Amino acid sequence: MNTLLESGESMERLFNLDMQLLADSCLTLIAVLFLFWALSYFLFNPARKVITGRTEKIKGELDQAASDMAAAKEMKEEYEAKLRDIQKEADGIMEQARKKAMMSEEKIISDAKEEAARIIERARTEAELEKEKLKDDVKKEIIAVASLMAGKVVSGAVDTTVQNGMIEETLREMGESTWLS
Repeated sequence: MNTLLESGESMERLFNLDMQLLADSCLTLIAVLFLFWALSYFLFNPARKVITGRTEKIKGELDQAASDMAAAKEMKEEYEAKLRDIQKEADGIMEQARKKAMMSEEKIISDAKEEAARIIERARTEAELEKEKLKDDVKKEIIAVASLMAGKVVSGAVDTTVQNGMIEETLREMGESTWLS
């Protein structure tokens, strides 16, 4: 048994598992756990907070960028719709201007035609008046010539009433159609 004790002692000494080693191991384990907790509390937690804060900031910026992009897209669509409306309005204004121009053109043409018709009518009236005046002048001239001729032919044998009757009869014989041409 002695050999067993010797071999047990050597075994015990082989691992050196004595009370001092166990106490040192427990103390080291407690120190490592305390150090882990202290590092976690003072180093890892602030680092986690920084990373979490940074992650939230990036997420917020991405959300903000997405909402800004959606707002920009909405504004773009709104501006494009306004541009289409403005183009339609400009086309409408141009069409109204064309219609007004056409109406003005037609009015000017109709006014010019009316004025031309008035001028032609006035010219016809003036021509008719001139024609009547010429007829009257020719009648007076013929009467004067006929009177002279009758005066020379009759030389005093015919009085003025007979002379006037002869002139009227001569004029009737010549007729109105002679004066019109």
